[in-house]
Amino acid sequence: MKTLIPALVAVLLLAACGGAADTKDAGGSASSGGGGGKTLSLVAYSTPQVVYDEIIPAFQQTPDGQGVDFKTSFGASGDQSRAVEGGLKADYVSFSTEGDMRRLVEAGIVGEDWESTTPGEGLATTSVVSFVVRKGNPKNISTWADLVKPGVEVLTPNPFSSGAAKWNLLAALGANDLDYVRTLITDHVKVQDKSGREALQNFLSGSGDVLLSYEYEAITAQKKGEKVDYVIPDDTIKIDIEVATTKTAPAEAKTFLDYVLSDAGQETFADWGYRPVNETVLAANEDRFPTPRGLFTIDKFGGWQKVDEELFDPEKGRIAKIEEEAGVSTAK
Repeated sequence: MKTLIPALVAVLLLAACGGAADTKDAGGSASSGGGGGKTLSLVAYSTPQVVYDEIIPAFQQTPDGQGVDFKTSFGASGDQSRAVEGGLKADYVSFSTEGDMRRLVEAGIVGEDWESTTPGEGLATTSVVSFVVRKGNPKNISTWADLVKPGVEVLTPNPFSSGAAKWNLLAALGANDLDYVRTLITDHVKVQDKSGREALQNFLSGSGDVLLSYEYEAITAQKKGEKVDYVIPDDTIKIDIEVATTKTAPAEAKTFLDYVLSDAGQETFADWGYRPVNETVLAANEDRFPTPRGLFTIDKFGGWQKVDEELFDPEKGRIAKIEEEAGVSTAK
């Protein structure tokens, strides 16, 4: 019996870190590195799993990708970043907020120059915060004011585990004010799931009238046949999706990152509703990704360091206090 305990602990730790799993080949069997090549550990936030499920096998069909296998782990952005900081092996990482990447820079796991080492300046893709609604938009949701009308129930994840939730609340704040955010959270958000993906699943199961989420979550849901529509409000925030290889990663990790940013990789992201950072691919898809009239960036709030300190710090952050008053856990 004693010999089972370490194995059980390892399984539990793995699950807590986002459920690392072997990728699947075209036939559906797990790749395990049996070809004698490198095995890369990819750790990312939850939502782009469907994209990497296509990009990885496509990369493996290229001369650079032959013999390269993958271990993948997807979960809430903050949880994933903390897991890597705590020892989860990672060669390639992608998070939904800069703070989650900077945590690994400060821990010495990702290089300080990660933003300058890729054509996308440290980004894999971008997006915007949107309103995901039921097919036909039965409650006529089109503006931020519509979200706080009587009887409207809104879903958004917990900002202390999910990067998506931080973007959602920053979009609400930037388009309105802190009193609006308080009303939204206190009176209209009944459930805050752990990750953006869990919030989407909750919405698809029938909860809520509108889901605050990335534009690409709605497009992904539509591509999978779900009966949803989405609205991009006039005033919303540009979302930056961070990507890097770790300091100890083998050369194949950088080769894979180059493929992700290539025309082929970025076109796959675009197909799933992500806004490319590759200018050629973005130009080819400009009709699909119009720029909102009142688009703003994280710079409106002074950058992520200021945002995390003044808004999301569990002890003194202004949004943290609102969440605490609403009975939401602010524990990281």
